[in-house]
Amino acid sequence: MAAPGVGRYDRDSVEFARVLAFTDGVFAIAITLLVVGIEVPSIPDTDSVRELADELNDQTGSFVSFFISFAVIGRYWLAHHTFVSQLRQMDRRLIGLNLLYLAFIAFLPFPTSLLGNFFENPLSIALYAVAVAAVSGMEVVLFRHAYRAGLLAQEVPAVVYRWGMLMSLSPVVFFLLSIPAAFVNTSLAVSLWLLGVPFQLLANRWKPQDADEYLIGG
Repeated sequence: MAAPGVGRYDRDSVEFARVLAFTDGVFAIAITLLVVGIEVPSIPDTDSVRELADELNDQTGSFVSFFISFAVIGRYWLAHHTFVSQLRQMDRRLIGLNLLYLAFIAFLPFPTSLLGNFFENPLSIALYAVAVAAVSGMEVVLFRHAYRAGLLAQEVPAVVYRWGMLMSLSPVVFFLLSIPAAFVNTSLAVSLWLLGVPFQLLANRWKPQDADEYLIGG
């Protein structure tokens, strides 16, 4: 059932529910496909502990990239869940933007596999960083459209809106900064990905009053 206004759908509409079901399905498939990039070792002597251990050790990059990407996609699913909890309606443009967002989510298993197989190659680090930065950038686009189109359940104060945008943009900055760093040192580039956590903890000191009420949703 369409809400008042052309192409707008209330939370209790079938259209709203279908978008969420499709979104959760894409996330579930993407996070499951991450493990496909980890190949089961093939060794001549299947009883040899040493050969199996050596093969598993050669795949350390794949294991590391799997857990990094599992955490990344899991974080994005939680963030999207929070975003949807703030909505009272969806419109067709938001649905279209959400599809573009999901395209980047669905793409993530590929750069993850690339990262696992070429962990020391700066180009694989750079491609992964671009892919994740694109997802974070789409989070900003989704929130901005919902805010400007009046799709949020509560009217968000301007100062809280700016705060939310800043927090959503911070991962974009850290991942993009890691691209030139990757061509200097790949470990340095990966460490930059982790800086977002202490940055957000530090930035919480300047969080606007009652920001959680508007940004976490019900």
